[in-house]
Amino acid sequence: MSLNFREDLVKASEKRFEALIDKHRINVEILLENTVGVAEHPDIMETIEKEIAIIAEYDDKLSTLKKYFVSGRAAGKKKEVLNG
Repeated sequence: MSLNFREDLVKASEKRFEALIDKHRINVEILLENTVGVAEHPDIMETIEKEIAIIAEYDDKLSTLKKYFVSGRAAGKKKEVLNG
């Protein structure tokens, strides 16, 4: 484990969100390419929409993580006192 626990947590979260995005993107690709034999998904459009919603959720989390917590941005930013 590195000495920078914060950086490790941010990097692990980043990798997790990217992996989950890939997982659900692959699910959509499979549904688009192999519509025959997907018996447990009778409404393929609804299933694709659900997968895309999950992708959007993790993409939003990844963007937020990068915007506010990736080093060089929030990490180096000094906190200022409001009305102090």
